[in-house]
Amino acid sequence: MYTAKGKADKNHLLTEHAPLVKRLAHQMKAKLPPSVEVDDLVQAGMIGLLDAISRYEENHGAQFETYAVLRIRGAMLDELRSSDWLPRSTRQNMRKVEQAMSALQQQLGRPPSESEIAKNLKLSLADYQEMLGDSGGHQLVYYEDFHDEDGNDSWLDRYAVDDDDPLRALLETDFRQAVIDAIDNLPPREKILMGLYYEEELNLKEIGAVMGVSESRVSQLHSQAVGRLRTYLRELAWT
Repeated sequence: MYTAKGKADKNHLLTEHAPLVKRLAHQMKAKLPPSVEVDDLVQAGMIGLLDAISRYEENHGAQFETYAVLRIRGAMLDELRSSDWLPRSTRQNMRKVEQAMSALQQQLGRPPSESEIAKNLKLSLADYQEMLGDSGGHQLVYYEDFHDEDGNDSWLDRYAVDDDDPLRALLETDFRQAVIDAIDNLPPREKILMGLYYEEELNLKEIGAVMGVSESRVSQLHSQAVGRLRTYLRELAWT
C-alpha cells in the first residue's frame, strides 16, 4: 500500500475506495429529487476521493476512510450547490417557513403544529403541505449558509473555523451534538421519521410503510422537520 518513499500508493487507494464513492452517491441520491443524476454524484465524489488522497498524510490523526468520506460528501454537496438542483424559489419558501416556525416557537414556547404554521403563513393547510412536498430535498446545511447575501459571516460561522473545509470543521466541533439535541426536540412523529431516514437509512417509501402514511406525506414531514432543525440551530448559534 506504500511506496519505498513512504507515500500512499494513490492508485491502490483510488481502486480500493471507488466502491465507497458509489455507495455514498446512492445513499445521497435516495434523499434527493429525481432530477439529480447519481452519475453526477459519483463523478463529483471521485474528485473528492482524489482530493482526499492528495491531502491525506499517515499522521493525519484519522483513518483514511473516515477522512475520505468527509471529502467525498463535501464534493458531492458542492456539485449539488453549483448545479442549483433546488430552485431558488423553493429555498425562499422554506426560509419563510423557518421564519414562521421561529416566531411561533417564541410565542408558544413549543414547536408549532402544521396548522399553526400554515395560519401564520396565511395558507390553507393543504397549500402549506403542498409547499412542503415541493421542497423535497431541502437540506440541513447549504454552503451558502456560511455567508449571507451580502457576503458577511452567517450563523454557521459560529461553528466553522476551517475555511478550507467548512463541512469537516462543522463535524469536528459541537455542531454534531447540536444536531442531535435539535432532533431530540422535534415532535415525536418527526423525530421517529428522522431516525428512520438517517440512522436506519430507509427510503421514503419504506418509512411510509412503517409509519402508515404515503410516500408524499413522508416527504412533507421530512421537509418540515429539516425546517425545524435549521430554525433550532440558527437560534442556538445566536444565543
